[in-house]
Amino acid sequence: MKQKALFIAAAAVLLVAFGVGAWVYKSRQTDEPAQTPDPVYSQLIRMHSPTLGKPDAKVQIVEFIDPACEACAAFYPLVKKIIAINPDEIRLVMRYAPFHKGASAVVAVLEATKKQDKFWPALEALLASQPDWTQHHTAQVSRVWKHLEGLGLDLEQVRSDMGAPQIARAVAQDLADARALKINKTPSFFVNGQLLTNFGYEPLKAMVEQALASPQP
Repeated sequence: MKQKALFIAAAAVLLVAFGVGAWVYKSRQTDEPAQTPDPVYSQLIRMHSPTLGKPDAKVQIVEFIDPACEACAAFYPLVKKIIAINPDEIRLVMRYAPFHKGASAVVAVLEATKKQDKFWPALEALLASQPDWTQHHTAQVSRVWKHLEGLGLDLEQVRSDMGAPQIARAVAQDLADARALKINKTPSFFVNGQLLTNFGYEPLKAMVEQALASPQP
């Protein structure tokens, strides 16, 4: 009988302890915000994003680009100029924001050229010839092919690869990230995770120089 009483008492103590523990755990969940990765950083760089430069470069420039955007074509040589000044310390990450009609198909072409390691020359060729294949703010993918000749591409393979489901997913992911980051124009730039709010070559150059001059975190 005595043992039975002790068992009941011990059980009661355990129940009380469990209740107190559960209350404390619940209180901590309510009072302390969950520790989650920085959502902005995860939305800026994806595994599929084309990159130029060293992965451990001190300065990371993320550019949201629409290949049919006139400002993107005009600005690209200026971005290359900034990188050329400090080639080992700057990495460019390219993201897609194909806002122009028909631009998603051109992005699919560019993504397909990655499979043949020709993304950057293909991008430069299409930006340089943009007035020919973009008319009235509409991209005409049928007119891009002649501008990719001479780059050593298997264009038939590019035509086949551009319809791959993973390319459609990559474009959709970039558009979703652009919306989440409130990107509504191109080009848009982030330097080490910070949005360039005052658009222009000099503001971008100054922002990069400040990042280069800052101590390593």
